[in-house]
Amino acid sequence: MSVPSVRLPTLSLAAGLGLAVLAPVSAQADAAADRQAILDALAEEARAADPAFSGFSAAGGETVFRTEWAGGDERTPSCTACHTQDPTAMGRNAKTGRPIEPVAVSVNPDRFTDPDEVAKQFRRDCEAVMGRACTAQEKGDYITFMAEQ
Repeated sequence: MSVPSVRLPTLSLAAGLGLAVLAPVSAQADAAADRQAILDALAEEARAADPAFSGFSAAGGETVFRTEWAGGDERTPSCTACHTQDPTAMGRNAKTGRPIEPVAVSVNPDRFTDPDEVAKQFRRDCEAVMGRACTAQEKGDYITFMAEQ
């Protein structure tokens, strides 16, 4: 008595593996597109505030991140008070002690992809750190810096 041979579709397995490899790439592309849409909206706002606006700067974003500002909460004189000097590292909320995911996009690719969350974070954190609202230029520079980290 012979056992019938079963032929497995190797193409399906290969295709499945290919999709497994491509899925993270697609998710990263989606996140980058979402982040760019936020930057585009901030650029419109920055241009409306200053017709000489010429684009966002990672160097400007690093300045926003590392500067010790006067006027905010004394527990958070700079972004680094919670996010550490290394934006790729885990942070800790200076007020509550709660852990904060890294702010660098290379480690946390979903950062700066949800417009409502981005608006909420800047509204709260700029007031706490700087004692005022961030400008569109500062927000765009900050996101640009973090996208390169």
